[in-house]
Amino acid sequence: MGEIQVGTASWTDKTLLDSGWYPKAADTAEKRLAYYAKQFPVVEVDATYYGPPAEQTTKLWAERTPDGFTFNIKAFSLLTGHPTKVSAIYKDLRPETDKKTVYPDDLPPQAYEEIWTRFLSALDPLVSAGKLGALLFQFPPWWGIRRSHKDYLCEVAARCKPLRPVFEFRNASWFSGDNAAETLGFLREHELPLVCVDMPQGHKSSVPPLVAATADLAVVRFHGHSDKWTSKDIHEKFGYDYSRMELQEWVPKLRTLADEAAKTQVFMNNCCMDFAQRNAATLIELLD
Repeated sequence: MGEIQVGTASWTDKTLLDSGWYPKAADTAEKRLAYYAKQFPVVEVDATYYGPPAEQTTKLWAERTPDGFTFNIKAFSLLTGHPTKVSAIYKDLRPETDKKTVYPDDLPPQAYEEIWTRFLSALDPLVSAGKLGALLFQFPPWWGIRRSHKDYLCEVAARCKPLRPVFEFRNASWFSGDNAAETLGFLREHELPLVCVDMPQGHKSSVPPLVAATADLAVVRFHGHSDKWTSKDIHEKFGYDYSRMELQEWVPKLRTLADEAAKTQVFMNNCCMDFAQRNAATLIELLD
């Protein structure tokens, strides 16, 4: 059986800081990260989706965590085709436009290429410290199955090499009918890791809780089952506290993944209050 790492998708959420999960002595960013790293072996950084990280920031992350700790990094929104705030783009690369948000095609090709280069280069301190895990590429709900999108998955893998991208789909067409076998076959053929998800069903962005390893790395993200999934309030959307029974039902599934992959990473993304941290701790207990 391969290794299973369990962590959360945030350690700095405001509602987490207000929840009392951190001891009072953890009163700085440095101390909070150090405390988190004592509880879990891995964390997913989602802030990098909203704005690319600075190399000085990733250097601090590397310095403030113990050997063996792992950071997964969520790809900048522009690199996954999401609308991106112009203000989030590097100042010298911002397009001259009256738009508040832009897409990749709104930028000159040279600027787009430079964004890729700077985003990946900013992760060098984590690479040097042996603390960079995977890069999460989470695609928009409208990004359905098609040849050009499959080609882009391979393009991303080539751009990131030797770093490891993992792919999360939020359009059911990838898994509807015969497409499920086609998608899994394509990912396995190119050794591209699928991100398995647990999430509310019945929405445009819903994909089934398919558990499958398509490479030597498997990733699972738990989004919760909030009945306010369509809310624009992120804490309402992800405000779900998994029961022990719900997590127990996932234990054999995660062990199956671990039998198929060398490493399985599990992230609780129900980031509201201390739900994710408590649920992750429970899942570790159940797996042990």
